[in-house]
Amino acid sequence: MSAQPSDDRLIVALDVPNAVAGLDMAAKLGDAVSFYKIGLGMLTGGGLALANELKQEQGKRIFLDMKLFDIGATVENAVRGLAQFDLDFLTVHGDPYVVRAAKEGAAGKDLKILAVTILTSLDRDDLDGALIQAGDIPDLVTTRAARAFEAGADGVIASPNEAALIRALPEADGKLIVTPGVRPVGADVGDQKRIATPAHAISNGADHIVVGRPIHTAADPRAAAQAIVSELNSAQAKQPNIR
Repeated sequence: MSAQPSDDRLIVALDVPNAVAGLDMAAKLGDAVSFYKIGLGMLTGGGLALANELKQEQGKRIFLDMKLFDIGATVENAVRGLAQFDLDFLTVHGDPYVVRAAKEGAAGKDLKILAVTILTSLDRDDLDGALIQAGDIPDLVTTRAARAFEAGADGVIASPNEAALIRALPEADGKLIVTPGVRPVGADVGDQKRIATPAHAISNGADHIVVGRPIHTAADPRAAAQAIVSELNSAQAKQPNIR
């Protein structure tokens, strides 16, 4: 077994059918991965039980990607309930009132509230179809990020392409940037539209990257994860991208 340590900048998305498949994937990855994302699609497949097993029994860090969005009281109550599971990250939509409610629900816990800016699967045509205000996506993302930080968000979810712009915001000082839409060179882009390589995302200012299918569909998932960790520690990842 390789002695290469895990790197918690890599978060592996367990986008698999159920908790049994999630535990099987975690076993394949072993100590190569220390941080997992469990999303909404796993909720009815035992996602919370899987989160608890990985956290309490295996010592892994857990990012619960629920993207909560509702009236403030409902969000606050939902977050208060989820905060009892001793998890690390939880996503909510980046509307300021949602962020404030989530922070109230997480009060007294170590749970970090991450605000979703604009989903990485969306482009301008998608936003037009949803009647979202006009404007370039990078401008909308940075504005939403700044407002979420002002509302108390511990960090934001944004594509790698906007990470540098967000990191440059005064409001981003001391905050987390987590980037989905990350694909190693040559990987299938799937349903993502605003993507970048792992090294590009980190050099743009991301604290964590989220990678799912390129790892769990690989012939050797552990080797795929280790290759990404190596890229995160490459010279390219340490070189800031100038825009």
